[in-house]
Amino acid sequence: MQLFVNLPVKDLERSKAFFTGLGFQLFGMTDTMASVIISERTQVMLLTEPTFASYVTKDIADAGAATEAILVLGMENPAQVDELVDKALAAGATPAGVQQQDGFRYQRGFADLDGHHWEALCLVQPAS
Repeated sequence: MQLFVNLPVKDLERSKAFFTGLGFQLFGMTDTMASVIISERTQVMLLTEPTFASYVTKDIADAGAATEAILVLGMENPAQVDELVDKALAAGATPAGVQQQDGFRYQRGFADLDGHHWEALCLVQPAS
């Protein structure tokens, strides 16, 4: 099974540059959509707002004003969490959520250029 998450974006070219700047590869690009490859079985589809609207019957949520979802990326270590979030912030993202750091997880978040909430998470395995 694969997972495709669809997100509306205002400026596709700007969003593509943002995600490639974070180190992600893109696939299946057209003038109105591009797929961010998260893993072998997970992709985030960036759709221009008119294209996204053609798939739904409700209004498109304003991700800058409300949280419609939190997209969480599992990282292998805390340094990867910091690297990804720091890159995102340097590329124009804004901090989002509440940083979590306890004995079991390290997590930081950012809102992308369209306000979508992303979290980078490293789960710490308990010592045996």
